[in-house]
Amino acid sequence: MKTRLLFGLIGVLALGAGLLLLMYSPSNPQLAGSHQANVAHDESSHAASRQRPPVPAFMDASQVGDLPPTLPAEKFFGKSREAYAAAKEIPGTLAQLPCYCYCDKAFGHKSLHTCFVDDHASQCAVCVDEALLAYRLQKEEKKTPEQVRQIIIEKYSAEN
Repeated sequence: MKTRLLFGLIGVLALGAGLLLLMYSPSNPQLAGSHQANVAHDESSHAASRQRPPVPAFMDASQVGDLPPTLPAEKFFGKSREAYAAAKEIPGTLAQLPCYCYCDKAFGHKSLHTCFVDDHASQCAVCVDEALLAYRLQKEEKKTPEQVRQIIIEKYSAEN
């Protein structure tokens, strides 16, 4: 009985691993998700790949208004907890920032703030790192939301 259960579990894990490989395979661009670019091997695509990717969605200051609350930081641990605490303190700033995990394309998020309204950010190092950077820039370096956005765009556009 235990052997049958063990083989069943191994089969499920193998199936899951196979699906992940299929999803992120360069030969399957439709299944590759928002984090993988479909780059053809002709000259025009090589030139395009050297250009910066588009800036993800964010709100301008006039759109911020009433934002939905972020999840309580106490629900999370480690850096995620720190990031959710930061999101609660500076929601208006995070709403004015793009999120470079490109969740605007994958999940319809409107800004970095949207990542903290649910548990998305707790599972995404990009969201967490961006929010902690934004918090430090605003609170310690006294940057405005516009200045924070420029720094975020420069940093994350260069990395992609």
